[in-house]
Parts: sequence; structure tokens; C-alpha cells
Amino acid sequence: MLNKVISIEYTLYDANTNEQLDSNVGQPALEFISGQQQIIPGLEEELVKLNIGDNADIKVEPSQAYGEYQEEAVQTLPKEQFAGIELSKGMTLYGTGENGETVQVVVKDFTDDEVTVDYNHPLAGKTLMFTVAVLDIRDATQEEIQTGIVGGESAGGCGCGEGSCSTH
Repeated sequence: MLNKVISIEYTLYDANTNEQLDSNVGQPALEFISGQQQIIPGLEEELVKLNIGDNADIKVEPSQAYGEYQEEAVQTLPKEQFAGIELSKGMTLYGTGENGETVQVVVKDFTDDEVTVDYNHPLAGKTLMFTVAVLDIRDATQEEIQTGIVGGESAGGCGCGEGSCSTH
């Protein structure tokens, strides 16, 4: 099922601890275009099998989510590279990678001389459990397929699908 706009409501848990990590319940739906790698592969693979109105619990292993945790992605850098930043353990910083891309790191620890940062995605190594409700599925427009952006010119609409809007 390629090039479908799928709208979901979800709650995300760590499958091993049952800790809630994220949720969009009571907020705007998560919308993505199937086949465009806009969400993690393990979640998309299962969502495309569902229909409007379906509810499901979808377990996603690290290899189909944010990858395994890699110890070599933890690095200790000179503290002067962080001049002017008020550091705290667990804070997220954004920088520029070798190829100009934006990289996210988490401060693991710091001393007067060094800062230990983790380049792993915060959810790397975690088995994820998504509790999802499929709210809508429709064909993506040509513009959406080309741009990868759901909504295009009509963004800001009610988000309830073609012709099914009621006055809000």
C-alpha cells in the first residue's frame, strides 16, 4: 500500500518497562505517506495492513526502529567545544555533523575538562510498543507524493478526510 496518507493516534511505550514514552492522544493525528520512509520501518510495515477504525498493539524491535545501542557512539570531547553552554546531564544539544547535517547528542556526563556525549538516538536499543488507532486512510495527492508533505496547499483544514468535515 504505497502513497496512502495514513492518520493515526498513538501511545508509545518501552516494551520492556511499560514506561510511556510519547503520545498524541487528544492532539492532532500523526499523518504520514506510506512508502516514503517517514516513520520507523517496523511501525509502517504493520500500519499498512490495517484499515480505518482498526486498533492495534504493534511491537517494534530495535532493528526496525532506531537501531541497536552502539557504545562507540559515546564520545568524550574537550569542554572548550561547549563554551557558553550551561551544561546539565541528560540535556539534548544539536550540532553540525561532518557532512553538514544536523546531529543530536545527549550530554551523559561532564567534568571541568571534558564532556561525554551520546550520539545514539534516545530510543536506540529499545523495543517499542505502539498502541495505535487508525483514524483515516486516503490516497495521497500528486503534490503530497512529490513533496512528501501531507496537506500541501490545503494544509490547515480540519484533517478529517475528503468531504467528511463537519463544522468545528
